[in-house]
Amino acid sequence: MTALAPTDKPAAQSILEKIGAGNIVVLVLLALYPAVASDFFLTQIGAYSLILGMISLSLMLLAGYGGMVSLAQISVAGIAGYTVAIFGLNNSGVHGFGWPFWIVVPIATLVAAGASALIGVISNRTEGIYTIMITLAIATAFFYFTQQNYSLFNGFPGYTGIRAPEFWGVNWRDPMPFYYLCLGFAVVAYAAVLYGSRSTYGLTVQAVRDNPRRMRALGFNVTAHKVVAYFYAGIIAGLAGVLLVWFNGRISPGTINVSAAINVLIIAVIGGMRHPIGPFLGAVVVVLMQTFAIDIVGAERFNTLIGLFFLVIVFVSPDGLLGLWGRIKPHLAQESLRSGP
Repeated sequence: MTALAPTDKPAAQSILEKIGAGNIVVLVLLALYPAVASDFFLTQIGAYSLILGMISLSLMLLAGYGGMVSLAQISVAGIAGYTVAIFGLNNSGVHGFGWPFWIVVPIATLVAAGASALIGVISNRTEGIYTIMITLAIATAFFYFTQQNYSLFNGFPGYTGIRAPEFWGVNWRDPMPFYYLCLGFAVVAYAAVLYGSRSTYGLTVQAVRDNPRRMRALGFNVTAHKVVAYFYAGIIAGLAGVLLVWFNGRISPGTINVSAAINVLIIAVIGGMRHPIGPFLGAVVVVLMQTFAIDIVGAERFNTLIGLFFLVIVFVSPDGLLGLWGRIKPHLAQESLRSGP
């Protein structure tokens, strides 16, 4: 039996370092959350935050790692939602082909990913503010198209009566199962982004972000790498769109309007655009404010409150709440050492 070399680490320690102790602690807390939360907090706060966090995570993937700020991610999620409504069941009397969920969900995700890749092809020739403008134009055009098209999208009313599936004897729209369903999808999406950022492709995309001209000179296909990033982001947004339509039980142009597109950006910026966990943190903050602060300041002033909070975060910490925590943490550690024995 051979002894371990001094530099060898136990397998458990190696896995812990790769995953991160903080990620494990957060996952355990989220898994135990239903034990202390009511049905309202499970769905309206927990599940909804995870769904919005996934849509914002798809934006973070593009903007944080690829330098491509897309405001069309809510449109991508909406495409998946409309696909579920059209090919699944609804009570609007339009389409609703009744296909089983295990066929509809992959189709909806792939359609959304393909649409996202197409957006990447269209916006690939632009950079910076121009990418924001063209993706916002795409999101706006899609909103008006769904509102005015009745043959496919059922116009302004959209589709109602869309139900989450029932299988394994579980109704997955019940509060606890639906929360764990959202948590499972969110964990997979988060882990995929975290792993992808450390992979060869992820490092290449980040290099393209930093110096596309040099990467092109080295023989890398810059355009292909960007479009593939849009495709991967579309998978995440598409899965979130499926969960969103199950959460609401309906989808209409109001789900994908311009304010919803901007909210995705606000969520990502508040949490931290450079960290995969940031969009989920930002989603929790925004959902809590939408749920409770609107009763305090009123619906008319709520957008002003969100805007002011957003401006404060941007001015104080351009890297969001996580960046602010990163600046405060060393000072807290120093204070702890000074007050220690």
